Amino acid sequence: MKARKLSLCALMTALALVLSYLESLLQLSFLIPVPGLKLGLSNLVTLTVLVLYGLPYALPVAFAKCFLGAFFANGPMSFWFSFTGALCAIFVMWVLLRYGKRVVSLWGVSMAGAAMHNLGQILAAAVSMQTAAVFGYLPVLLLASIVTGTVIAAAAAPMVRALSKTT
Repeated sequence: MKARKLSLCALMTALALVLSYLESLLQLSFLIPVPGLKLGLSNLVTLTVLVLYGLPYALPVAFAKCFLGAFFANGPMSFWFSFTGALCAIFVMWVLLRYGKRVVSLWGVSMAGAAMHNLGQILAAAVSMQTAAVFGYLPVLLLASIVTGTVIAAAAAPMVRALSKTT
């Protein structure tokens, strides 16, 4: 069973990288004029792995996705931003899934994860740029988290249902 989970996590990491690459080709600025805004398609993989297998599997998938994404496409600085956001998101989603299962739906978990991902990236930017001015961008990103979290949950729900039948 462990080999099966490990194999699925490797496939999910590859899927996350493909989704991340495809998303880099999409420009949302024609729909929503917010610089740098992304749906976070690869985050649906992290959410799915977290729901199905928990934190011990979701963390390495997120790390591999961020590291390999930075290595192949985005550059080393992007690792810092994306992994900081991913850690914040995973921690909050894990807490909600573990302790708030009866009161928080997958949609709520996903929206909270999106919001925390944005907060993590803003924190990374504040540290990197040594300025708190970047926090002025946070309200816009938190509002966008509602939309992006909803889209990711809508995509993750059928994946979780389908994969939970096979594991």
